Amino acid sequence: MNSKVKVARLSILSNSSLILMKIFVGIFTGSVSIISEAIHSTMDLAAAIIAFFSVKISDKPADKDHPYGHGKVENISGVLEALLIFGASVWIIVEAVKKIMHPEIVGSIGIGFIVMFISALVNHIVSKKIYKIAKQEDSIALEADALHLKADVYTSLGVGIGLLLIWITKLHFLDPIVAIIVAIFILKEAYSLLKTAFEPLLDVKLSDTQINSIKAAIDKHSAVYCDFHDLRTRKSGRTKYIDLHLVFPENMTIKDAHDICDIIENDIEKSLKNTHATIHLEACDKNCSYCKFTKKEKCK
Repeated sequence: MNSKVKVARLSILSNSSLILMKIFVGIFTGSVSIISEAIHSTMDLAAAIIAFFSVKISDKPADKDHPYGHGKVENISGVLEALLIFGASVWIIVEAVKKIMHPEIVGSIGIGFIVMFISALVNHIVSKKIYKIAKQEDSIALEADALHLKADVYTSLGVGIGLLLIWITKLHFLDPIVAIIVAIFILKEAYSLLKTAFEPLLDVKLSDTQINSIKAAIDKHSAVYCDFHDLRTRKSGRTKYIDLHLVFPENMTIKDAHDICDIIENDIEKSLKNTHATIHLEACDKNCSYCKFTKKEKCK
């Protein structure tokens, strides 16, 4: 079992335990903010399950029907997770508004306070572990899962602080207000996740930093080629795809040009992890940038 699947399974186990604890305490205390946290954790569990299956599928090798592999399954899972969070946030706000209109007294505040801080501590530990693997493996599904848990840390702390304020001030209407604040925070998280997960489905280019790294790898060999153009980049799951056209002197043999392309492709793939580069060879037609801006004979 690889590291991605292991941490995805850990997320499922931790979320399941926290959900049971929050639901029990939420019902026992009558706190809508604790119930809202239980709903949030339920969405986290759904996200963790989606992430678990998506990382297993995304690692499958390319096949006849999927020549570019299965990497975009992770992006689809990220979009689904974001939509789940949107739905949960709306539900929390609706329930909180009902509580404002028909206020109820929150009981056993001390137990609720302790549960929220236990939840924050557990999610902090698990999210750090998942985020570390997500960065190592460049997994959007795991990064989304870690982001959920990180948000749960802040929302659990917020609910805990809200319960503490209720205990100090005896103002029980603070409970649904805290729940609404939690929901707004979760909505912001969902939007950020949706944007991150959805962009690769549209084949958005790599970041400027990554593109500059690619250009640097190509420019290292500028003495043996004339020009390059039509550089295109995209990402599928964790795999980055790069293709470009490389212009060579017209008298260079195909073998020599091909060998140079192999070297450049290897350099690009070394500069960025999980990269597949493809170069199209072209012979100089005397219109390349080298011919236009120099008087040297390299292209002849």
